[in-house]
Amino acid sequence: MVAIPLYVAREVQQRPADDAATESPPTFVGREQCIDCHTEAYENWLGSHHDDAMDVANEDTVLGDFNDAEFAYDGVTSRFYRKDDKYWVNTEGPDGEMRDFEIRYTFGIEPLQQYLVPFPGGRLQALSTAWDTEKARWFFLYPGQDIAADNWLHWTRNGQNWNGMCAECHSTNLRKNFDAETGTFQTEWSEIDVSCEACHGPGSRHVDWANIDPMGRPLIDNYGLVVDTSGIDNRQLVDLCAPCHARRAETGDYDHSQVDLLENLVPSLLVEGTYHADGQILEEVYVWGSFVQSKMYERGVRCDDCHDVHSTKLHQEGNAVCLQCHLGETYDAYEHHFHQHVVEGEPSDGALCVKCHMPEQPFMVIDYRADHSLRVPRPDLSLELGTPNACSSSGCHDGQTVEWAAEYYAQWYGEARKPHFGSVMAAAWNGDPEAEDGLHELLENTLYPVIVRATALNALQGYPGGRTDAAMQSALANDEALIRLTAVDAIAEQSPESFAEQLGPMLFDPVRTLRIRAAARLANIGREYLKAHESQALDKELAEHIDSLQRNLDFAASGTNLANLYANRGDYAQAERYYRMALDVDDLFYPAKLSLAMLNAQQGDNDEAERLLRELLEDYPEQYDAAYSLALLLVGVGRVDESLPYLAQAAEGMPRQSRVQYNYGLLLAQLSRDEEAETALYNALDLEPTSFDYLYALIDFHYKRGQFEKALVLAERMIEAHPAQRFGYDVRSAIKNR
Repeated sequence: MVAIPLYVAREVQQRPADDAATESPPTFVGREQCIDCHTEAYENWLGSHHDDAMDVANEDTVLGDFNDAEFAYDGVTSRFYRKDDKYWVNTEGPDGEMRDFEIRYTFGIEPLQQYLVPFPGGRLQALSTAWDTEKARWFFLYPGQDIAADNWLHWTRNGQNWNGMCAECHSTNLRKNFDAETGTFQTEWSEIDVSCEACHGPGSRHVDWANIDPMGRPLIDNYGLVVDTSGIDNRQLVDLCAPCHARRAETGDYDHSQVDLLENLVPSLLVEGTYHADGQILEEVYVWGSFVQSKMYERGVRCDDCHDVHSTKLHQEGNAVCLQCHLGETYDAYEHHFHQHVVEGEPSDGALCVKCHMPEQPFMVIDYRADHSLRVPRPDLSLELGTPNACSSSGCHDGQTVEWAAEYYAQWYGEARKPHFGSVMAAAWNGDPEAEDGLHELLENTLYPVIVRATALNALQGYPGGRTDAAMQSALANDEALIRLTAVDAIAEQSPESFAEQLGPMLFDPVRTLRIRAAARLANIGREYLKAHESQALDKELAEHIDSLQRNLDFAASGTNLANLYANRGDYAQAERYYRMALDVDDLFYPAKLSLAMLNAQQGDNDEAERLLRELLEDYPEQYDAAYSLALLLVGVGRVDESLPYLAQAAEGMPRQSRVQYNYGLLLAQLSRDEEAETALYNALDLEPTSFDYLYALIDFHYKRGQFEKALVLAERMIEAHPAQRFGYDVRSAIKNR
């Protein structure tokens, strides 16, 4: 009997039973069906952020000043006015010309409200000028940025498109319905805002059950509701909120019925540029990724312990919400937080738990979001890593230095500090070779949050080798879907046999996203390396993966991934079509431009490849991959001198890429710049000390220059590393017999 992996048994057990193959699926019925029986919940929900997530623009919903108000930014003066009982704005259009646009919907309510404008093709676009509901003023959402009319972030472009960027989490039962061939949307929803069935799932069976006389109601699972919201643990409840409160990518429409968070979503890890190295929020990450790092989450705390699920308000104000669980005499005492409760007759923010443990950061200029990792302030980590801290970086003591905060912290709490995963992550982001051991320790230590362990696994891609390969393979069988998914995405391709052996079983994972991501990785492997049942599963899951990408072609990344799939299959016409489709969505999306350039070069169109690479480097000078590709292209067409600056740029920008250093060294040697060439070639060898190519290049370099002692040392190294290769022996013999 074959043992079933623990994660398979657990997740299959969680799946709802298939009550009857012939039973029709539940449907969405709307909140009006809920009110009579759930009056209190409905009244709490009214006026909540969920209720006001989106609405039709009218007298009751529009908060902004539309009395011929003007707002000027970056040379554009927008005018907000009313005409025929409708709301209008005169502002810069998609062609850069001033035009009048009707505002059809409101979007959000506080601390800011945005406005949606209908465009051809079923699009709704969000204005980049928003209304500050607290200060009663118009303001621009991207201060300091010059966003031209052809920029992806311009309010008329895809970066501000409601259908793809916003709608899923501001409406109920949304179907995006994007047609890539025509570039149009036929987006539909059951309700315009976040209503009952957004959390409870389609309610038709529940309503049918409730309409039966109470004496005759049958006993049915969860009263006919698709989603369990009572009798569930903290992980299940947090995952219920996560689809809209996590930074994530979508692999399909969220139909409000998934058991596992990863069925249709891929949540962001604690990656550089999105989070700080210690896991604090950097970009807009929507709470989930922070909260699942916390000790609160580890110990069973859930969203509804602090927030009312229907009104979304806190259960208590101030420290009272924390004192529901924590002893006031211990944690609300001066001896704990060292701040006065009252200063000059007014309550002091310094004594509030959230000021130290949930520092805020502004997003969309004025929307302050609290970091939900509920961490202990660490000014010492700020000194080490440059990360924020609640004392001197969050508005409390802005005039003071980090050193000042660290000194006071040490006086109050002593010098002893626990090691923090942030030290390891920062070292890994900086390419420190010594970080590898720390990443393995994070991954293997189950006391760390799952998201931290998955992030460590992802970072191990920067440390290729047998130990990382073994960690990736082990992670494929981990209990945690997020760790398995990270391994599926990150595991290095080896021999076809090994790759098929590792990823073939993942085609049967209980979680949909893992299956389709495994299919994407296996798409180009020869079918002879797969078992018959795996080959069948690959066809099914690959079709679903392609369908998922096609449904999201309003995002440049989806078009690029689909193009990569076709390019790897050798279907270059389809690959070019989807690369260009991705660039139509966002012509600044550099992965599509770089890949298209490589495809053009591969097909012999060097002129187009060069044009695309130069264009890319003009927009993104620090895209060192593009500089490297352009250098190789120029060398290939005989323009060696032109290539050198680009290869130098790539070598400086990618110091840990041994092949870049190697090629840079070869080119320098060819140009008789011997001292620089020697340095570059040894840089390559230091990164891969046993590489035959790098040893060969340096032996050849020294031998041709009469530096026989250096060549002999390297020949001995080659013999030791590659005893089956004749070259090392021949060089040693030639040097000794000269």
